[in-house]
Amino acid sequence: MIKVLVADHHPIIRTGLKMLFEKSPDIQVVGSVTTGKELFDFVGNHNVDVVLSEIDLPELNGITALRTLKKEYSDVKVIMFSIHPEEIYAVSTIKAGASGYLTKTVSTQTIKDAILKVYNGGIYISNNLAQRLAFDERGNKPSKLYKKLSTREVEVLKLLSSGRRNKEIAKELDINEKTVSTYKARLMKKLNVTNLVDLVNQARHLDIG
Repeated sequence: MIKVLVADHHPIIRTGLKMLFEKSPDIQVVGSVTTGKELFDFVGNHNVDVVLSEIDLPELNGITALRTLKKEYSDVKVIMFSIHPEEIYAVSTIKAGASGYLTKTVSTQTIKDAILKVYNGGIYISNNLAQRLAFDERGNKPSKLYKKLSTREVEVLKLLSSGRRNKEIAKELDINEKTVSTYKARLMKKLNVTNLVDLVNQARHLDIG
């Protein structure tokens, strides 16, 4: 039986996933949590095989939680389950240690397939994204701006877009405030803008905001 923990601050998602696997012969939802802190408390005290986690967790950014989780509990597989576009976040979260990425528009069967695949050591992304990445690698399509951004740059850009100040970003990501300024300068250069307003607009254009 695959033991799954759901980390999401929407009650309907937590309840829905628990009901979905109630009669499943091979998957069991062993718990659900709403914050990053609760996620670590649960994993530290219970047997968990797969975590199904939202990116925007209260108290702790989901990507930050993912990095720490992979460091402390390397055998626990993590699937990001999000409203954010797969083409922006899947590559970044998998680089950060996730074993899969699902958007919340997928079918219930897809959720089951993804859990089984990552539990057995695979990486789950949609066929559509896999094909697009393959096309980009072969140079058949213009490379996307988001592919130039590192995981940390995507995190910083997302927080800047949500109105956070450098000091708040530094605290949330546990990095130096000067480092945040460096990331901001790098983002402006990569996205070819000269001020914060244009940077945020560019992020929204890329669906990062």
